[in-house]
Amino acid sequence: MVSLNKIIQAKITTGHFINKTPLAFSQRLSDMSGAKIYLKEENLQRTGAYKIRGAYNKIANLTPEQSKNGVVAASAGNHAQGVAISAREFGVKATIVMPESTPLLKVSGTKDLGAEVILKGNNFDEAYEFATEYAKDHNMCFVHPFDDEFVQAGQGTVALEMLDEISDFDIVVVPVGGGGLVSGVGSCVKQVNPNIKVVAVGAKGAPAMFNSYNAKKSINSKSIRTIADGIAVRDASEITLANILECVDEFIQVDDEEIATAILFLVEKQKIVVEGAGAAGVAALMHNKIKHKKDAKIGIVLSGGNIDVQMLSIIIEKGLIKSSRKMIIRVTLIDKPGALLSLTDSLKRANANIVKIDYDRFSTELDYGDANITITLETKGKEHQEQVANSLKESGFEFKQIF
Repeated sequence: MVSLNKIIQAKITTGHFINKTPLAFSQRLSDMSGAKIYLKEENLQRTGAYKIRGAYNKIANLTPEQSKNGVVAASAGNHAQGVAISAREFGVKATIVMPESTPLLKVSGTKDLGAEVILKGNNFDEAYEFATEYAKDHNMCFVHPFDDEFVQAGQGTVALEMLDEISDFDIVVVPVGGGGLVSGVGSCVKQVNPNIKVVAVGAKGAPAMFNSYNAKKSINSKSIRTIADGIAVRDASEITLANILECVDEFIQVDDEEIATAILFLVEKQKIVVEGAGAAGVAALMHNKIKHKKDAKIGIVLSGGNIDVQMLSIIIEKGLIKSSRKMIIRVTLIDKPGALLSLTDSLKRANANIVKIDYDRFSTELDYGDANITITLETKGKEHQEQVANSLKESGFEFKQIF
């Protein structure tokens, strides 16, 4: 467990530099769950994630020799930016090793903060292995993203801010990858109010810490695959596992579909942009994985908001199709003047808005003189889609609904 005194000292050290992020009540999530839901919006933190807290606290406590030689970090993005901006503040050289699959937003964001970036490895753990050797070879200080007492204490300041506003939470929900955030938050919560239940949420596609928690020993994953890149950690840390076993009351998992649903919900209903890791706690709540009493006070940490815009676009597109607000159909017509007009008139009667049309008369599957029309429509739900289908049938069109 991280000492409460160290967490308080971290708050003093970092207080002038980091943002005190909002702890916002969510009426929509409260109505959905029957509890009182508060969102700790670390997506609004400087650099867009909580990681700056631990990084700044670590670099503030470097020895003069360590500061002179510079620092190295391995990160999928958020820790990288936290280290970069903190190092710049203290005039310390920073080199960041990032996985080759890291979103461009996080790579460019790290470079913009003055750090040198090296892309190496397929995931965090491969980048980490390279970074530790690089630090040794260049006599630089390695700033670990979670296995460090100063880093963990810095992350614990998230809980201090939450408890300053609401001291009687029933449950605090924290996303978990390597375990630095939950080590700090869980330690703080249990020392301030042991009655608060700490729930950890991991990604199903990165199960190392979840499996380790249940086995009570470190178990690494053979591979990882999740849209929550901020918690996509392959190897479980024995240091943070010890903290988790001491501080966490329950550990649950969410899959990518559940995470994507939560991201879309937060964008559309809460007007909040979060990344996959940041949405993990809300995903668990929305899919009824957090056991709670009626009107329980639940605090959920939205750990970061640095989502790649291409990933966000895919999530929105899939979400629209899943919620029956987008419909894609394929109709085979006789390729003659007026045929397309007849089709669009049928869609107009169903009050469906056309957003895209593809016209294909060259497919080898077609009979001579026919054309395939693929149409993307905006619809208002399942019932509206049924109206569209009925209108097409009444007009004599044979069609296939693709989505």
